[in-house]
Amino acid sequence: MTSPAPVLLCLNDTGLAIAARLKAAALPDAEVHGLRGRADGADVAFDDTMAHVRALFAAGRPIIGVCASGILIRAVAPVLGDKQAEPPVVAVAQDGSCAVPLLGGHHGANALARRIAEALEGAAAVTTAGDVTHGIALDEPPKGWSLANPAAAKPVMAALAAGQPVTVEGDAPWLAALPQSDAAAHVIRVTERLDVGRDALVIHPPVLAVGVGCERGDDPAEVATLVSDTLARAGLSEKAVACVCSLDLKADEAAVRAVAAMLGVPARFFTAEELERETPRLQTPSEVVFAEVGCHGVSEGAALAAAGPEATLIVPKKKTTRATCAVALAPTPIDAGAVGRGLGRLTVVGIGPGQDGWRTPAVSAAVAGATDLVGYGLYLDLLGPAAKGKTWHQSDLGAEADRARVALDLAGEGRDVALVCSGDAGIYALATLVFELIATEANPAWRFVDLTVEPGVSAIQAAAARSGAPIGHDFCTISLSDLLTPWDVIDARLHGAAAGDFVVAFYNPVSKRRRDHLARARDVLLTGRPGTTPVVLARNLGRPDESVTFTTLAELSPDMADMLTLVMVGNRESRLVEQGGRVWLYTPRGYAAKLTATGDAQPAGE
Repeated sequence: MTSPAPVLLCLNDTGLAIAARLKAAALPDAEVHGLRGRADGADVAFDDTMAHVRALFAAGRPIIGVCASGILIRAVAPVLGDKQAEPPVVAVAQDGSCAVPLLGGHHGANALARRIAEALEGAAAVTTAGDVTHGIALDEPPKGWSLANPAAAKPVMAALAAGQPVTVEGDAPWLAALPQSDAAAHVIRVTERLDVGRDALVIHPPVLAVGVGCERGDDPAEVATLVSDTLARAGLSEKAVACVCSLDLKADEAAVRAVAAMLGVPARFFTAEELERETPRLQTPSEVVFAEVGCHGVSEGAALAAAGPEATLIVPKKKTTRATCAVALAPTPIDAGAVGRGLGRLTVVGIGPGQDGWRTPAVSAAVAGATDLVGYGLYLDLLGPAAKGKTWHQSDLGAEADRARVALDLAGEGRDVALVCSGDAGIYALATLVFELIATEANPAWRFVDLTVEPGVSAIQAAAARSGAPIGHDFCTISLSDLLTPWDVIDARLHGAAAGDFVVAFYNPVSKRRRDHLARARDVLLTGRPGTTPVVLARNLGRPDESVTFTTLAELSPDMADMLTLVMVGNRESRLVEQGGRVWLYTPRGYAAKLTATGDAQPAGE
């Protein structure tokens, strides 16, 4: 599972310089967020510091603020809740002299503060007792290790801070520095077994590998129940599972991925040849399975392959009608990232029309976490500093299918890829093409792709906001490009929009080759609305040479637009109004009648 990228928050140019040093030296995956007008040039710009910090905190993003600690404290105070769920919050002095973990000390803030202090040659003002006394945070165990009973950590840490020893049962090298005694009042038990921990702080090491086999299209709930029941009946903790494993032919099975997600661990996969080498250690080898997939056991073989040559098969194959499950125990913690083959990640992102402020936090996080960026060169350029340090795979306009294939291929190799689109990824962009390629080409390597789509601000939303509120009522979008859609289909949709009196947004209105389509579309709409209907021409939205102008439907001509222009035509009710020294366009939704009838506007479906 991918952790949220940390945010370096800057309020001025001095903070921006500190953030740049930290990103380069210690936090390469971090995003730099800057206050607009005072810390320009950051990956993401914001206008309201307090609201922005609260939103980041609520989203679980680690926050490193190069600013006064009081600013961060006042910002997050209204949203403080569950101590166990809060993300790290660290304040860094403007001169880099110290880093102060304010919240989430045992959820990464202390470690962040130390990394920051080392990079800036400053001091980490860590105040949590366990860290100060022994350099160990029991409630923040190493990656892969888990606490069965987090509340039990507090009294143990208090005892350690007071100089008292503890009893450690089990093997955990990272606890070796603690003062220990067999007769201590507090016990730390390290075990893969289920343990309610009434007499101890119970820590689970990542030593279990769960092997799963299933029929094609098996119900994820069935397999998840099988795994949970198998572990529970064997007295094993789900928190001690390091990975869920299977045959590589099952990499695209929703059931296998669902089990891994349920347990919060990676899914790892092995070839039939790799699993066949485990045959001597299998307890229930099957000739039937060998005939079908080329190995004598999937669940047992995968569990043993992941847990290593010294592992023990502690739960042999258990099965339902369509699935199998087995569990292997490793003598030492399993490094899940080093066994078998994992899933790559492809996130198809829409970065908005052009400016950083229109880029959603989810998209920014996907870009920040990506190793590779795929896209049209202009769109990658628009990412600015957010694209630095990434491997670029760019191509020209018209090579959309090639871009989508490259993105899928890279993710199939196990890389973390962002396929970058302008506007929204699903509106006249590449998300559709990715799914179409998956449906038609069936490349086996794409089984290993964990695919998601993150929305962006579309050009129609940006144009509407810049011009007022033209799509406050029913609207539609129509692309006037006939490269992929025959003109007779476009023409039919134009007549439908005219008959339905929809506000219409035209994408791809004019190109060097297509000079008459906008005029033809105009003439169709004129059959259903007057020539005085207002029209918005929004070009290069969110970019330095942005322009938003108005004309009328009768006066609209192809010379007014190009491929960087979104043309929006109002309906019969759309009208202009002056406010603040400028003209705005809006489309009434019917509030006027309600105001007249009741004296107050009523909700209308929001």
